[in-house]
Amino acid sequence: MPSIEHPDRPIACSRMFTHGTDSNAGDPSGGRASAPEMEASLYLHPQTLAKLGSLELRAKLIVEGINSGLHRSPFQGFSVEFAQHRPYVAGDDLRHLDWKVFGRTDKLQLKQYQQETNLDLVLLVDASGSMMYGSRAFEEASGAGHTLSPDGRAHWSKFDHSTALAAALAYITLHQGDRAGLVVFSDRVRAMVRRSSSQSAWRQIVGALALHPTDTENKNRTTDLGRAIDEALAKVTNRCMIALVSDFFGDLESIRAALARLKHAGHDVIAFQVLDREETRFAFLDAAPFEGLEGEASLRIDPRSVREAYLRVINTHLEAVEKLVMGFGFDYQRVSTHEWLGPPLATFVARRNAMIKKSKYG
Repeated sequence: MPSIEHPDRPIACSRMFTHGTDSNAGDPSGGRASAPEMEASLYLHPQTLAKLGSLELRAKLIVEGINSGLHRSPFQGFSVEFAQHRPYVAGDDLRHLDWKVFGRTDKLQLKQYQQETNLDLVLLVDASGSMMYGSRAFEEASGAGHTLSPDGRAHWSKFDHSTALAAALAYITLHQGDRAGLVVFSDRVRAMVRRSSSQSAWRQIVGALALHPTDTENKNRTTDLGRAIDEALAKVTNRCMIALVSDFFGDLESIRAALARLKHAGHDVIAFQVLDREETRFAFLDAAPFEGLEGEASLRIDPRSVREAYLRVINTHLEAVEKLVMGFGFDYQRVSTHEWLGPPLATFVARRNAMIKKSKYG
């Protein structure tokens, strides 16, 4: 979907058709991204932050780890050795509650054992040109009184919303003592933050994401999901939870091939499809030039004359993406840039954890 420029102000809409690749792209840096100190409220609204402390991400699969954590090991049994306690979270198995601790402290604590493994979360965030579209005011969405983004934009883009989503997921993961890392990609991997459970990891992740739009070389980047995943998987040797955050405006066969690679590697994948409200309702009224955000030519159209056909095409594409993701046994969640992250994220995590609890490893 191309962008539209109104006579009074510019509006950019991303397109949903096949994206190409840039053969001149270089090799990604495998080191830890340097990041400035970032305010939590710049990307995480207080309403969202208030929802995150009680949430717990769980892996569907038996996840390899190096530290004691929250997640069940394939070696659990009656002979495992007690390691530590952790606070009870709604939905936890009551069989693991330590009633003696409750009797002494009036607090619900769960027992953990040495063979329980940690969860590694790898955030794969799409930073291609189409992700730079946004129709919501940055000041309203950030909730921190910031009129402009770090790179001077007055609009809240899909990439900003993806940054907020990635920050929220990293916050939950690090809060429960697990490791989180980041891969920013477009036509290739553009930035990486190595997995860590340290307190500084959150700011490094948010800082790397916040710096990306300020780099003029990242403008109009195309998407190559397959190449980005190949490069990312070369750095990930153990089975992880992968949070893939993108608008998925690409060729369906390319998306299918990329998801197949993740499935073959045994990763637990959550696909978050981030969309702007205007992309799903196409409520433009005036004839204007539509400009692609990934190097496509400008095209002047009357949006009212193509609205019906556009909505039919995009809805078909969105349904196909969801069907693809679910077909691989992965989780899918559509996210709107005009909604606060807290409530839908809490609902999603609770639903996911309830399903896992019923499964073999729950």
